[in-house]
This record gives sequence, C-alpha cells and structure tokens, in this order.
Amino acid sequence: MTAVVEETETIPAADQATPNGLAPWHVRAAAFAVDVLPGVAVAVTMVLTRLAVPAQSTWWWLCVCVLAGALLLTFVNRVALPVIKGWSVGRALAGIVVVRPDGTAPGPGRLLLRDLAHLLDTIAVFVGWLWPLWDARRRTFADLLLRTEVRRVDPQNRPANIRRLTAIVVSTAALLCIGGAAVSVLAVFLPDRTSDQTRAAVQAQGPKIVTEMLTYDPKSLREDFARAQSRTTEKYRPQLVAQQQAVQKGHPVVNEYWVTNSAVLSATQDRATMLLFMQGHRGGGQQQRFITATVRVALVKGADARWLVDDLTVVTKPKPAKGKR
Repeated sequence: MTAVVEETETIPAADQATPNGLAPWHVRAAAFAVDVLPGVAVAVTMVLTRLAVPAQSTWWWLCVCVLAGALLLTFVNRVALPVIKGWSVGRALAGIVVVRPDGTAPGPGRLLLRDLAHLLDTIAVFVGWLWPLWDARRRTFADLLLRTEVRRVDPQNRPANIRRLTAIVVSTAALLCIGGAAVSVLAVFLPDRTSDQTRAAVQAQGPKIVTEMLTYDPKSLREDFARAQSRTTEKYRPQLVAQQQAVQKGHPVVNEYWVTNSAVLSATQDRATMLLFMQGHRGGGQQQRFITATVRVALVKGADARWLVDDLTVVTKPKPAKGKR
C-alpha cells in the first residue's frame, strides 16, 4: 500500500504576520512624522508670523496662543495619549507601540525622557535615528538609554477611524500654516501699501496745511487765525492759540510762508511726520524781510479723514534768507 502525502503550500516565516514583531525603520519614521511634523510646522509658522505682525497686537497674541496650543497638543499626543489610550496618532496609524523589553507599557515620565533623549539621536549627526537599521532590536540611542523598543501591534487592535483622525490633524495643521503665512503677507503688504498711500496724501496736503496755518495778514487776522486753528488737533490747538494771542498783543505784520522742499519721515495709516523746508517774508514795504525756516510736523488723520497738525517743532528758527535783509 502506498501512502500519498498531499503537498501543502508553506508560507515563509518572514512573510507571516508578526503582531508583536519589532517595527521596521521606515514604519517608525512614518509614525514619528505624523506625530511631530504637524505640530512643528504650525509652531515654526507661528514664530515667523509673530515676527512679522506688530508686537503685542491682537495677531501677535493669537500667534502666541496657537504656538502654545500646537506644542501642548504635540506633547499630549506623544506622552499623555500613549499612557491613557495606549497609542499616539502616528503610532496608531502605523500600527506600532513603544514598550519595555518585557512588553509592558512605559510610564509618562519615561516617554517624555525618551522624546528628550532623541536630541542625542540628532546631535550625533542623525546617526542615532539611523541606528535601528543595523541594531538587533531596532533601537535608537533614545531607546538604548531609556530601555524601550518599538513593536508592531495586531491591525485589529488599532483604533477605529484612525485614518480619519490623522487626516483631521494633518488638515488642521496645514490650514493653520496657510493662515499664518497669509497673516504674515498681509501684515507686511497691507501696512506697506497703507504707508505708501499716507505718504502720497501728506506729501500733497501737508505743505499746504502748514503754510495756511503759519500765514496771516493783519487785514484778515481773525479769519486767518480761525482757519489755522481748524487745521490743528485739540491737542495742539491751545499751543497755537497762545502763539496767536502773542501776535495780536504786539504789532501784527504780514507773515507769509511757502514750502520749497519737504520729506515724509514716517507714515502709518492715520499718522505721519514731515520735515518742511520753508521760505517766506514778513512785513511790507521798507520793513519787508525774507526768511527761511525748517519745521518738523506731526500730522494725524481726523474723524472726517482730514489731515490735521498734531505737533509742530521748529528745527531751524526763522532767519533772513541769504542775500536778503
């Protein structure tokens, strides 16, 4: 009697699923990228945005809050979730878990120290990150120091909807980065554009405002002074009124100025500073004197969008023009 043995197909052990096997390097790298890169990308974007926006502004504080939130969530995902749920988002997606050599779960302190010890993997010219490629237990320097290793888990034990959760995390981080980049552009582009518009406006209106404020004629002194006061803010008006009263108490003579050159020193949406080089004359007939002066003027946009003089400082006091007496 001849026994017939049925041949069965065997599967190499290397190809069989090994739920508790050591995790390969590329799987660990993918899990680390999902866990860390979204938070790092948001943090870097918020730091750069914070440098672009005005300090202590609403956008500045929003960047600080988002930065702190990104770092906190990354910490919770890497340290707290593995203790509470047994997984981080990246490790759950990759199907791996960090354990001690005896298979027990490490505590939060060990996980935190392990992440900090990854600095050694980086400082050693990234050799520590590549160490699992030839280490028998596929460990990084951090694993060697904290006595941990990374193993695969049974796919059935992975959290449900982990792909959806990962997509939400990555999408949210991407939107925050795009938003931060947009805020940075707007924080630089819009103020520059507003500054250019302000410069153009005050360059055209500033000289006329100042000359009308400083020019007067004894024949129309009351009207000229009233016009000058209408060109100032409430802050500067008392100072101008005091100067006008001093003129009225003396012997008013014709005082006329015109601007020969000007420069805008600074400009924002509703404030500007100008330097004006002026010439003019005082008196009439034989008493007429030609004079020059340099003034620095602060202009503020009023409620009706008119530019008003908020301060006027004489840089060079009026003096006779060269060759003129």
